[in-house]
Amino acid sequence: MNIRGRRTYESGLISTRMFSGPFIPLSSPLVSAAWLAQHIHNSDVRVLDVRWYLAGKRGADEYAAGHIPGAVFVDLDAQLSAPKGSGPGRHPLPSAPAFVNVVSQLGITATTHVIAYDDAGGAIAARFYWMLRHFGLTSAAILNGGIQAWTAQGGALSTNAPCVMPAPKLALAPRVHQVIDKQRVNALRSTAGVVILDARATERFEGKSEPIDARPGHIPGARSMPFANNLVAPGGEFQSRDALAEKYAALGVMSAETVVCYCGSGVTACHNLVALSLIGRTDALLYEGSWSDWAADPELPSELGSAQT
Repeated sequence: MNIRGRRTYESGLISTRMFSGPFIPLSSPLVSAAWLAQHIHNSDVRVLDVRWYLAGKRGADEYAAGHIPGAVFVDLDAQLSAPKGSGPGRHPLPSAPAFVNVVSQLGITATTHVIAYDDAGGAIAARFYWMLRHFGLTSAAILNGGIQAWTAQGGALSTNAPCVMPAPKLALAPRVHQVIDKQRVNALRSTAGVVILDARATERFEGKSEPIDARPGHIPGARSMPFANNLVAPGGEFQSRDALAEKYAALGVMSAETVVCYCGSGVTACHNLVALSLIGRTDALLYEGSWSDWAADPELPSELGSAQT
């Protein structure tokens, strides 16, 4: 498969009416590179590049060096988060008005199928996917395997950044019941029937390494489930539903009354939320501020090591 962006993508404005085509239902949080190749020129499909890195390089630079044709860059810090200090943790969720503006500027309408990708196995794309659904836009998916899956199947890359025609602003409202704060997490962590999952790497969970937050360790009673364990290989595709179900069942998730997901700042926790939705646990909660919020409060307890039941 050798996919090249149409001239209209390369030369300028993307309009929501540029290409015609049937409405394409998205029945899963994931789409394949083959699916995207088939539908990339449909007027109802908007591809978004959400690559981001904790340190060392910038998503905007990687986008400029080469992206899926027609994809628009989305910045985690500027567009998918509120300003630091305006909410809990390093990447607080944006307000509804702020996110409405982002959605409009990206040309997303009520019938747009949003396909988000990155190069980290969906670690950042999952945040955008979860946010869209959190604000009521349900026709969204993650490109399974990210930009690597696209190029592995022969997909060409573009260095041209398209212009986007803003869409009318939508009336979006967050599903506030899906998000909890540190006070509720602190109350839940000693409650029977509650499983708290930490999506950070094992060495951060155990407190052996803490590159960015106020102190090492994890929330007492939490169970380690690094988001990378959802993947068949680093930066690769999600594991099968059966494999994911087995992993999460071993952590007590399937029989839990309440499941809470957190990470460093509420980003990769969304990867676990997506994995959980794939196996039928669509009711799991996000601890918005995550460890960056918890660790900054000296009155909250922390735990080192791998102790978990």
